[in-house]
Amino acid sequence: MDPVSGDRAVVSELVVLGATGSIGTQTLEVARWLDLPVVSVASRSPSRALLKIADEWPDASVAIVEPGPARSDIAAKLGARVAFGEEAVRVLAMRPGSTVVNGIVGVAGLAPSVAALEAGNRLALANKESLVAGGPILLTALADGGGELIPIDSEHSAIWQMLVGEDRSRVRRIVLTASGGPFRACTAEELKCVTPEEALDHPTWSMGPRVTVDSATLMNKAFEVIEAHYLFGVPYDAIDVVVHPQSVVHSMVEFVDGAVTAELGEPDMRIPIQYAITYPERHPAPGPSLQFDGVGLTFEEPSAVTLHALRLGYEAGRAGGSVPAVLNAADEVGVAAFLEHRIDFLDIVDVVASTLDAVPRTDLVTLDDVFTADEEARRVAVEVIGSR
Repeated sequence: MDPVSGDRAVVSELVVLGATGSIGTQTLEVARWLDLPVVSVASRSPSRALLKIADEWPDASVAIVEPGPARSDIAAKLGARVAFGEEAVRVLAMRPGSTVVNGIVGVAGLAPSVAALEAGNRLALANKESLVAGGPILLTALADGGGELIPIDSEHSAIWQMLVGEDRSRVRRIVLTASGGPFRACTAEELKCVTPEEALDHPTWSMGPRVTVDSATLMNKAFEVIEAHYLFGVPYDAIDVVVHPQSVVHSMVEFVDGAVTAELGEPDMRIPIQYAITYPERHPAPGPSLQFDGVGLTFEEPSAVTLHALRLGYEAGRAGGSVPAVLNAADEVGVAAFLEHRIDFLDIVDVVASTLDAVPRTDLVTLDDVFTADEEARRVAVEVIGSR
């Protein structure tokens, strides 16, 4: 089905970073639906999916971070359209007048985010690490470059939408909703035997492996607390988390007069992706309308088992500096070890806590400061895992 005739989104050219991942593929669905121009795509490695994207948008520039032995073949197929390495991705993000959708996974997404904002572009951000690991750096780039920063995460998109036209000084608190993942009703004893396959079976959302595991530990919500602090300028004491298993209410805002607003919708990432691209306008989308008949909405406190990760997020956010970057890096190492069956599910957060204790806090002034903290945290986390 085509979009409503005459209601095409009028947006700048799209640069899609992480084009073959979950966010990237859904962004390209939105681009097809709204007939939007895709001028550049980037991926960590070459793949059939990337070549298919390049065929569909034959004028799009392509960047590949790690081409490996396929470099010669890719260069022969794509010619002058393709460039290689991290710098090539950063160059794409700097394309003037672009909307840059950053769906890169990991701290590697930070430098392109900074580049996009310094170039004055709109950054539609799904890369958590840009704000978690490098929040102060990103906000400086936003202020200096005059770009736009619009979140794609469903929770932060919800808050963004609720704050349009509102005086942010009138916000009493932000309430982030969490699905609770597949293990929200499990005891600590039951979680000792959780397998990676079980952890990846999320009840409502389709996401990448790391985010899915982080949802199960609640570390993903810890990251989102830090993101909300930087995105909306709200103190940590005014950010709450509530478990909402249905994933229909994507987040809530309470104002100083006691009024609470909520954004509801189907758990479909194409909705916040499209809004970040077309904001401040809205356009028809292909997803189904939310049905209310027979839908029960429930809310509950996070379980005692998963509170540890959430506490670490608040503590890291309040400590500031390099501590959130250490939190992120240690978690990434821990999740990878769990997915490789080298540690147990409950060990992930313990690895993060031990790493936070061992890595000193430093100030963040440059991108190199973030990468140094990230590297040190990974080194320590690997040692922690090896000693268990």
